Amino acid sequence: MDSLTQAVLGAALQGTVLGRIQGRRSLMYGAALATLPDLDVLIRYADPVSQMTYHRGFSHSLLVLTGLAWVLAWAVAWLGHRYWPQKGYRWPRLFLAFWLVLVTHPLLDAFTVYGTQLFWPWQPTPQSWAAVFIIDPVYTVPLLLAVLYAAFKGLKGRAIGMLSLALAFSSAYLGFGLAGRMAAEQRFHLALEQQGIAVTEVRAVPMAFNSLVWRMLAKTPDGAYYEGVSGAFDHEPPEMLRQSRNLDVGKVLAGVPLHERLRWFTDDWLRYDVVGDALVVTDLRMGIPGNYSFRFQMAQRDRAGQWQVIQPRGWIGGGAASLFDGAKLSLIWRRIFDQQPPLPLAAWTSQSIGQAAEAGR
Repeated sequence: MDSLTQAVLGAALQGTVLGRIQGRRSLMYGAALATLPDLDVLIRYADPVSQMTYHRGFSHSLLVLTGLAWVLAWAVAWLGHRYWPQKGYRWPRLFLAFWLVLVTHPLLDAFTVYGTQLFWPWQPTPQSWAAVFIIDPVYTVPLLLAVLYAAFKGLKGRAIGMLSLALAFSSAYLGFGLAGRMAAEQRFHLALEQQGIAVTEVRAVPMAFNSLVWRMLAKTPDGAYYEGVSGAFDHEPPEMLRQSRNLDVGKVLAGVPLHERLRWFTDDWLRYDVVGDALVVTDLRMGIPGNYSFRFQMAQRDRAGQWQVIQPRGWIGGGAASLFDGAKLSLIWRRIFDQQPPLPLAAWTSQSIGQAAEAGR
């Protein structure tokens, strides 16, 4: 999730557990501690694939963060006993506060689609529960208002109760998102079955800034995939578009370490496109249909027409900017409540291909 959300979640947790001891400072301490796991973004890697796949790694490990909470609790308890005995710092309460603030950061990240390595140094596919979008005001705003109220009124009276209520609501909202994702996947799977389309895997991803309309992905046995849209209030079958993953093109990258790492990180939700003399690999999980957040050029065709693997570099259409296309966002938000007209998936895809072709010239 975004840094503001992580900060207000940490502030609310530490304020709830330690507010009566630390007062308003607990909000500041909790906000700072909650952003600590994301300091891994300061590590610079040689290429964008490494930058993407090593983020949310060791610094988001439940094992690492539990150990850090233990050390911090011991240090603060020792300092408190020595310098502030009147405060009543006790190791169990400190450990509970620090542990909650630290481990809820990667757990919340795992509720998005990006991929979080909760069990580092073990290497299962990164957790990607896709229950909420990476920025969701419905999740963040109640926590923010409760933290602001506590900062203004102080950690006494109703402030801690409001923090607890906001935390309960935010947790319930994550459950709502998981239920919405499973329902969307079921609707899409049923729609595919009714058309006689066999698929090997289906997954839903929340679309921009809400958990009510979902972007759907389904792999087919022949190497194609369907991309569609399913809304919580739909009464008609979802719109969908069949596309090829171009797996034959991707064979050029077979065995290339960074490509294999990208396959592992994304659970192999990848598509391959030849754009001019460039081989572009797209992570299908994130972005708006036809405009994906992570795209990488990973091979270049030489003068003899042979593919040469290169150090990956970012490709047009990738990055956070792809999430903020105002015209597309307005259609997506309208789509929450109105299924007609359907989202123009084919037009968006054609537009994206045209932009990529221009970049490849």
